[in-house]
Amino acid sequence: MTHAPLRLGLVGCGRLAERGYVPAARAAHGIEIVAVTDPDRARRGLVAAKLGASAHARLGELLQATLLDGIIVCTPPGQHEEVARLAAQADLTALVEKPPAPDAAGALRIAALTPTPWVAFNRRFDQGLELERTMPPGGDLELRMVLHHRRKSWRPVQADGDALLELAPHLIDLALFLTGSLPLAVRANATRERAGLVLATTRAEVQIECATDRPDHELIEIRDADGTRISRTERGGRTRGALARVAPGAHPLVRSLTLQLEAYGRALRGEDPNPLATAGEGAAVMRVLDAARRSDAVGGETVTIEGVRVAY
Repeated sequence: MTHAPLRLGLVGCGRLAERGYVPAARAAHGIEIVAVTDPDRARRGLVAAKLGASAHARLGELLQATLLDGIIVCTPPGQHEEVARLAAQADLTALVEKPPAPDAAGALRIAALTPTPWVAFNRRFDQGLELERTMPPGGDLELRMVLHHRRKSWRPVQADGDALLELAPHLIDLALFLTGSLPLAVRANATRERAGLVLATTRAEVQIECATDRPDHELIEIRDADGTRISRTERGGRTRGALARVAPGAHPLVRSLTLQLEAYGRALRGEDPNPLATAGEGAAVMRVLDAARRSDAVGGETVTIEGVRVAY
């Protein structure tokens, strides 16, 4: 059955919107971004022009002027909760960019909204879909995960997060998603630009390394308990230059966002949304991040992660 495209609004017109969601929306089947909002007139005008969408200074104005099926929340993390709340009040199920909030408390409040938002962990649709096919159905695992990014090359419109908040949620979620496990404990050492974590889950030990001041590099290596390699993926670059060198939809960022938007469309239609992340899973990731901050504050000692009951 052919459906009419779902009409989506985009809240926040920063670099991710411009270089990720714009080409992804053009490539995605079954959805259309018809309206955008951002307090910065130049940013909202730029993104709206690329999409052929209406531009609004405030979300309330957008909601009053436009009939929508869903909302993409692409603002800084500290604004996610308020935007998601306004979307829920308008009876719209939001797709909230990662991290869902600056901490677990905010993420839990988002998870308590009705209708309950989804969380945009786009790497599930990139490395996740490829690696999931290689995962054994049982047994203990060891994961090594590296995500380096030179923040300045992206030229963010607004960036106030550290490496833990900006990059670690991607890898924490992907580790739990791939292993189908719950987080148990973490130890961490972090600066503003770099973070190292060792995460223990019910099935795996996960070593995570993040940096926002190093050349783009991504690595995911999975081994069984005997140290035998199951899979390894490695690549570079999600920089502005890399995005400019490929056709829309071909770059890993754009491809993953395209698949994620299509999954969001299926979720809004009541169809199978897998592997779209639930708000509960987003809160679980933020519990790990909060515990990592506590560990870093006490010199990298192991901290138990409590309160996670969502099943990955």
